[in-house]
Amino acid sequence: MRKYSYAQEVCIKSVGKAMHRCGMLWPGCRVGVAVSGGVDSFVLLKVLRIRQGILPFPIELIALHLNPGFDTDNHAGLLPWLASEGIAAHIECTNFGPLAHSAENRRSSPCFRCAWLRRQRLFELSSRYRLTHLAFGHNAEDLVSTFFLNLCHNGRVDGMGMNESFFGGTLRVIRPLLLVEKKYIKSAAKRWNLPVFANPCPSNGHTARSGIADIVTALAGTHKGVPQTMMRALTRWQLEKESRPEGSER
Repeated sequence: MRKYSYAQEVCIKSVGKAMHRCGMLWPGCRVGVAVSGGVDSFVLLKVLRIRQGILPFPIELIALHLNPGFDTDNHAGLLPWLASEGIAAHIECTNFGPLAHSAENRRSSPCFRCAWLRRQRLFELSSRYRLTHLAFGHNAEDLVSTFFLNLCHNGRVDGMGMNESFFGGTLRVIRPLLLVEKKYIKSAAKRWNLPVFANPCPSNGHTARSGIADIVTALAGTHKGVPQTMMRALTRWQLEKESRPEGSER
């Protein structure tokens, strides 16, 4: 039996917990994994590949990579890795990044426009490949940032869904890594030697989300252990909110 590091075990078991508690998957699911090339989505794809062999029923996986267009060769390392893992893929070069940063985009921020274009295209691909699920690699820190973004910018007490229904239930958007802290994801990626590649976007690190993350870090900076306490509280709250009803078959 293959041995995993502590961080790898945390990722594998936490994803299993989220999948079980939220009733994410069922026999015959076709799961598209949005792979940006960053550490979160790479680890998500690797963990889902492992859990594919653990589940007591069959599911299909397909990696969906939309190159934003800043560097069309940026994803070169992804292709041989996918082949070695036996994972099907749709790889596409877009102009979403440059378009979002151009003079044509005057009504919204570059990040909002680029994210909207990516999401729209991912939904189109989900329909083309008859996918039942679209998986994103958001983690516990992303949940905290989203909670404070909603609170401070939108006046809503809300988090980030683990298992959301779209288009009348024909597609579910899932976030299986939402219970996992970034430090475990980074450590697991290093142990798996995943070919993570850098984000070439000029707005990387200068988004509303990264600004909120800095505020949360500053808020917690004077009290040891506060970031972990916030993550534990919010992941528990999100999980309890979305746990499947008793008696659910999924």
